Amino acid sequence: MSEAPDTWLIVGASSAIARAFARRAAAANANIVLAGRDRPDLEATAADLRVRFSQRVDIADFDVSRPETHAATLERARSFAAPAVLNLFVAVGVMPSQAEIDRDPALVESVVETNFGGVARFLQVAAPLFEGQKRGRIVVLGSVAGDRGRLGNYVYGAAKAGLHAYLQGLRARLWRAGVTVTTVKPGPVDTAMTFALGRLPLLAQPDAVAMMCFSAAMSGREEIYAPSPWRFIMAILRAIPEKFFKKLSI
Repeated sequence: MSEAPDTWLIVGASSAIARAFARRAAAANANIVLAGRDRPDLEATAADLRVRFSQRVDIADFDVSRPETHAATLERARSFAAPAVLNLFVAVGVMPSQAEIDRDPALVESVVETNFGGVARFLQVAAPLFEGQKRGRIVVLGSVAGDRGRLGNYVYGAAKAGLHAYLQGLRARLWRAGVTVTTVKPGPVDTAMTFALGRLPLLAQPDAVAMMCFSAAMSGREEIYAPSPWRFIMAILRAIPEKFFKKLSI
């Protein structure tokens, strides 16, 4: 009897990158659990995956800001995956402009909660499950914005920086159980989050980012930039002394 295929739980599955990742994983013979808030969108994606790839697909109601959905989503996915391995892809985030946050400081809470606090809380619930199965892959979308606080998006960047630091610690914890944790740092991606920002440098397509995420997961990479030139761009930005960097309008 052939071994059962892995299952990928995809959290934030209505995002363009997450949908592309689901297609890539299904093409590699994985079963899929789509988790998110937009049930009609999840059902449409599930139907497409079943027809396109003939894989098993399930749906779970998940909201990063509602902790009561976290354990239920993980348990549903674990049961769906059994007896095979459960993997996890997290693509959750909001990005109001810094100008919007400056006008309404109350937005700080939602930005930090959605991009960092809620994701970290969910991963804390997931960690024992992955330690128990002693294998698996976790991939989480961060952002190049978390590499240095910039005038143009320092609240969003701060939340992503917190997430990056959290993932470093989680990686050290789960490495001991044979589980890989991959941090993906995309630059601007051609999605709804960037539609209002005009022309952006190195604007990536969701399919390309999803491919990089999947390849990094399967090879056990710890951190990648998407696309890769951002690694060098951010290294340069981090090297600029603060007394000069604060004068830049970026």
